[in-house]
Amino acid sequence: MSLLQPYFQQCASTAFSISFPSHSFYVSVSKRTFISCCSSQSQTALVDAPVDSKIAERDEIRLGLPSKGRMAADTLDLLKDCQLSVKQVNPRQYVAQIPQLSNLEVWFQRPKDIVRKLLSGDLDLGIVGLDTVSEYGQGNEDLIIVHDALDYGDCRLSLAIPKYGIFENINSLRELAEMPQWTVEKPLRVATGFTYLGPKFMKEHGLNHVIFSTADGALEAAPAMGIADAILDLVSSGTTLRENNLKEIEGGVVLESQAVLVASRKALIQRKGALDTTHEILERFEAHLRALGQFTVTANMRGGSAEEVAERVLTQPSLAGLQGPTVCPVFCKRDGKVTADYYAIVICVPKKALYKSVQQLRAIGGSGVLISPLTYIFDEETPRWRELLSKLGI
Repeated sequence: MSLLQPYFQQCASTAFSISFPSHSFYVSVSKRTFISCCSSQSQTALVDAPVDSKIAERDEIRLGLPSKGRMAADTLDLLKDCQLSVKQVNPRQYVAQIPQLSNLEVWFQRPKDIVRKLLSGDLDLGIVGLDTVSEYGQGNEDLIIVHDALDYGDCRLSLAIPKYGIFENINSLRELAEMPQWTVEKPLRVATGFTYLGPKFMKEHGLNHVIFSTADGALEAAPAMGIADAILDLVSSGTTLRENNLKEIEGGVVLESQAVLVASRKALIQRKGALDTTHEILERFEAHLRALGQFTVTANMRGGSAEEVAERVLTQPSLAGLQGPTVCPVFCKRDGKVTADYYAIVICVPKKALYKSVQQLRAIGGSGVLISPLTYIFDEETPRWRELLSKLGI
């Protein structure tokens, strides 16, 4: 048995070992679960792997959405902005519809259950954080990230240590790993809810003397209470860490996360209509996200020809638009004749360059400048769709 056995006996009422070729894992069962990756060889935690089951026989395509919290609200807002509003007859029900997608059912689930049910075949599509996909999907090849950047739910899974005591001058993962305190008898204790990604990360970075624990409540309190030496948790602004005298360290970020659209590979290939529905959702998402922060700027400019006006516009770096400015004649009637002394310029400008673009238009003779926000930008076939077809071998 491991030298850690006395430690486990103090922390839990039940302890057992699981042995595999070249790996031994020690787990204690109580209100806190401990997973050790300490041994003479690099080891990582073993957690229940999703069972790869056959897709259930049904006609409906199922989309899993987060049921509670900020991620749930932001997901519904995104769908609404893409003209895919979710219609829920009863707010207590877990199933809903999107009228624009007739053969699709929406199922509200906990994020981790969305991933699990994608793997079991009970869901076909889902929107969750990348951290959830990575933790509960565990690299399963049946999970395909259809869209990896839905532009909300930004956070990072990061290792944090106290600012005080033995950690006061420790500012990087390398320095943490080189601390002589961590031995088989006394491993680095890390509190986390990520019992797959945590041990995997530590193993990949050469930290062998580590023990992980999960506990209810705020992890930020664990070091101060003496329950853990460090925590591995999701961080957004870092304010909560700072207020609890914790700090992130260089090289300690496990992954950067935000909301993603994920699908079951088997469902996309086998379920009728699933690929077409995914294509429509992806195109709507791409068109909306591409338009975020973009504005249409229209102005009139006097000139002898469209080419002359276009040449003047293109001398200004902020006025190129997506592929270039649109220039067309503005017709008016003078002395009984239709003439075009002015030309209308239409360009697409990002918000951060908006005022500068207006100044540049004025400098080359633009007037009557009109500005309106963009809702969608449908371009050529999105690269993400081509990538998805490639992943599916289509």
